[in-house]
Amino acid sequence: MSNDIPDMNGNQPFNNSHTTNVATPIGPKAAQNQYPVAGNNQYEGQLADGHIHTELCPHGSGDKVASIIEKAIEFGFYKLCITEHAPLPSGFSKRYKGDPEGLATASLRMDQVEPYLALGNELQREYGQYINLSVGFEVDFLPGFEAATQEFLNMVGPYTGENLLSVHFMQGANDGFWCLDYSEAEFAKAFGQYLTKQDVLYRRYFELVLQAVQTDFGPHTPVRIGHIDVIKKYQKHFNFRSSYDQQTQQVIMEILRTLKVQNRMLDYNVSGVFKANCGEMYPSPFIQGMAYVLGVPYMMGSDSHSLDAFVRAWSV
Repeated sequence: MSNDIPDMNGNQPFNNSHTTNVATPIGPKAAQNQYPVAGNNQYEGQLADGHIHTELCPHGSGDKVASIIEKAIEFGFYKLCITEHAPLPSGFSKRYKGDPEGLATASLRMDQVEPYLALGNELQREYGQYINLSVGFEVDFLPGFEAATQEFLNMVGPYTGENLLSVHFMQGANDGFWCLDYSEAEFAKAFGQYLTKQDVLYRRYFELVLQAVQTDFGPHTPVRIGHIDVIKKYQKHFNFRSSYDQQTQQVIMEILRTLKVQNRMLDYNVSGVFKANCGEMYPSPFIQGMAYVLGVPYMMGSDSHSLDAFVRAWSV
């Protein structure tokens, strides 16, 4: 079989041989080789983390992000991107069917946006001479709420650096939205009918990601796509395969081609390595291989919600 990528008509499946040399993480001091993966690292030769959370995150540890910044400076990092979860649209709660705690702890409230941006400005003043600090948001893509999302981005865009766009919620049981990464039990309740139909479930998810990257949110459209295959977070628990059927491969390929044309980046997210039922990065080596062939740029991200998580991510 040829190693060429498939054409847009899906005439040839992707060959996984492109990913055979993806290596294991080796730590922060080897700046060119930390978490060596297949792809085009926008910060090759420099330590940079594009996905960090703060003490304001309602599902975080409460650790002050200043402690993470100080540790990053100690490690010799060039850049950190602080990307707190943006508030969910006001009408979203009516469409959400999952555990109320999952919704209550998912993101900042709107009244926390100004204090968060003020915190970011303070951190930039205090540490900006030692490290490049970007302050932005991790914004959720929610079909049906695109206008509200663009309104938010228009509001905060002039005051932010790099923003992420992620998919944390998908429609499931009871014709409502459910959180994809809250718990195994919640996932089973939401998507139980698909647990024996992995290909259908994964295709639905990646079609949602495709919709996300095809949506124009205006001049402040997020520059990077967060943990592109977070659908696999519980793959070991549900005995999901690490492979995709040909139709799903084509959807993923279209996502990556779209990102390439848009000159947007992937979040190569380390956090999945440390999730017991995931055990690998987001994206998978297979998707990394596709991105490598297409030349889609990426930035490493620890998705740290605590100092311990940051140290663990960059000290293995």
